[in-house]
Amino acid sequence: MIRRSITLLFISSALALPAHAFDLGKLLTKENMDSLSKIGGNIVEANKEITPQQEIVMGQSVMATLLGAAPLVKDPALQKYVNQVGMWVAAQSEQPNLAWRFGVIDSPNINAFAAPGGYILITRGLWEHLRNEAELAAILGHEITHVLKKHQIEAMKSTNKGAIYEELLVLGVNNKTKGGAKELGRKAAKATTEGFYIKGLSKDAEYEADIGGMVLAARAGYNPYAMVSVLQTLGNVSPSDTSVALFFSTHPSPKDRLDQIDSKVGDQLEAYAEGAENTARFNKIKK
Repeated sequence: MIRRSITLLFISSALALPAHAFDLGKLLTKENMDSLSKIGGNIVEANKEITPQQEIVMGQSVMATLLGAAPLVKDPALQKYVNQVGMWVAAQSEQPNLAWRFGVIDSPNINAFAAPGGYILITRGLWEHLRNEAELAAILGHEITHVLKKHQIEAMKSTNKGAIYEELLVLGVNNKTKGGAKELGRKAAKATTEGFYIKGLSKDAEYEADIGGMVLAARAGYNPYAMVSVLQTLGNVSPSDTSVALFFSTHPSPKDRLDQIDSKVGDQLEAYAEGAENTARFNKIKK
């Protein structure tokens, strides 16, 4: 790759952030997702922002909707392992103490999902295409970046000129009972599943998440260019394969994403290319 300098400042400053210790979070369960917590705090009207508590409610509802369509893979060892890797990568971010949760859903489609509050799912179809732990770390880092940058919330603001987002704000201010929380969650789930989970996020958001995922993977001790190998693998899947139909319709093409990485990252992360790739625990779970 040819060296580029467009994102040098971003990459160098992100890598300089300290890593943090972490505790393993509980595995995603439908019971956890269906248990909507009470909304707390007020909306900062000047900025019209959803509070962290409301993000959690939204994330729980979105995940419950996704898990209703495709349950978690019945493999506790796999779920624990993906949580371990995800929590470690998230620990390198600027929000290591967010209640991060990771899971693998039983769907043959190739895809991954992130929701506000730190909820992240990948599909069995995507898991089956991953060849080492560094690739898993890069994918999870990509989704973690979506949460950190609030890409889903920003997409919601732009949906129907922000009408849905404004309605959620009103619900958040006026309804602080359990029933109000459920109504907020229901509308959030509907808005997100019918919105950017079907239509996709912007290309710029996906490109930013790719770079952010590489940075987090590097800081976690992995070869950040595993993101490149994942995209190359996906690029080799036939567009006629039904398992990638939704993925291709909601994401920029793997080629475009690879071109963005080449132009914006180049070999700036080459010093971290000797990071971990394959691991014994990955091979054990894969078997």
